[in-house]
Amino acid sequence: MEKEMLEHGFSWNRRRFLSAMSLGVGSVALGSLLMPDLFKNGGVTDENFVPGVPHFAPRAKRVIYLFQNGAPSQQELFDYKPKLREMTGEEIPSSVRGNQRLTGMTAYQASFPLVGSFVDFKQYGQSQAWISDLMPYTAKIVDELCIIKSMYTEAINHDPALTFLQTGAQVGNRPSMGAWLSYGLGNENKNLPNFTVLLSRGIGNGQGVYSKLWSNGFLDSVHQGVQFSKGEDPVLYLRDPEGMSRKDRREMLDKLAELNDLSYKEMGDPEIAAKVQQYEMAYRMQTAVPDVMDLSREPDDIVKLYGPDCLVPGTYAANCLLARKLSENGVRFVQLYHQGWDQHGNLPFEIQKQAKDVDQASAALVMDLKQRGLLDETLVIWGGEFGRTSYTQGRLTKDNYGRDHHPRCFTVWMAGGGIKPGIVYGETDEFGYNIASNPVHVHDFQATVLQQLGLDHEKLIYKHLGRRYRLTDVSGTVVKDIIA
Repeated sequence: MEKEMLEHGFSWNRRRFLSAMSLGVGSVALGSLLMPDLFKNGGVTDENFVPGVPHFAPRAKRVIYLFQNGAPSQQELFDYKPKLREMTGEEIPSSVRGNQRLTGMTAYQASFPLVGSFVDFKQYGQSQAWISDLMPYTAKIVDELCIIKSMYTEAINHDPALTFLQTGAQVGNRPSMGAWLSYGLGNENKNLPNFTVLLSRGIGNGQGVYSKLWSNGFLDSVHQGVQFSKGEDPVLYLRDPEGMSRKDRREMLDKLAELNDLSYKEMGDPEIAAKVQQYEMAYRMQTAVPDVMDLSREPDDIVKLYGPDCLVPGTYAANCLLARKLSENGVRFVQLYHQGWDQHGNLPFEIQKQAKDVDQASAALVMDLKQRGLLDETLVIWGGEFGRTSYTQGRLTKDNYGRDHHPRCFTVWMAGGGIKPGIVYGETDEFGYNIASNPVHVHDFQATVLQQLGLDHEKLIYKHLGRRYRLTDVSGTVVKDIIA
């Protein structure tokens, strides 16, 4: 051992030294990664949790998260506030605003005039939920939705708020929700990744999305989200180099696995085993991905349902249709990001374009899943990272205004996956500024999502650097009132 350490001192650390003490199981560990069913349910991790086995019977198998990046204004879409219209131009009462934190973009303002929505609302469905005229397709499926109007967060700027919703922390280097589900539930389809990411962009100001949002964090890299692009190669570097046959590729991977097995036995680094598993996944994806990504064979009624944009790669509609196909093929977590909702100014013009981008396709996805018998086992989520202020940012004119960031209350909707349909949960005050009933914190929301997939958020734990981490950190309560 001492000789090995001298020869390879540059590559040794405490973890590798300790790992080398158990070289006898190296081949077994690598073999179990290459053939996951070989020792299924045989390894116990921290807190006696067995990866791939739910804590209890799940209500949902998969999640499709339609993330509206930039924070949609709830006052123009779902949270009807006639009082705001009546008081447009008047100062927001100090008793309502209180001492709440403001962003640097409005903290300098001498006044905070209220502004009502420029768009009308109507009531729909058995729930009589108020839905904006900007969302006519969503209005048609309101009896499938659980609309939560009382979400709140501590983060007041986009990057920390977005990171918080996706990873449970406002800083980076934490596993995202999709990575946690991949770790907790394992593969349903061995030819596709557990966690995929699709990006699209609308007309408005687009806040950035970064790979840290679909990172595996400190979990094994096999749990990282795989981004699919709109180009000729939806997954980069998936194709074989020119002149390499399928047989050549298989032989190359077999030899590479042998070499990596030797490295694993010598170094004991689990990332070596994870790398081999990723090579194998890429090989299987070469056949599965082109078929899933091919939308040309979708029947006319499906194209009509989602709208003509569903055949244009990279659009929100196309990504919604792809999300259905990926979920239908067993992908555990499909994450969509649609940028363009950051409307500090010119809101009336921009939000109409954004709503038109997403309304039909979002509703179509829910309807499509339902007609295929998949909605009960698929949890669909729609929403952004926080809400928008009831007062205007900058100058208020007759036809133009903007709204600043507002973490104190915002709206999301959920459908399928064992969530109660046709209900509105939580309310805000008459100004749409504070929560009046049934607050739902980000960690409560995350705990509820995990609950629907058969995972106890307090038991889905991974020990890292001496601390036990979980998606909901040290808080979170399942919102039982919205569970069917």
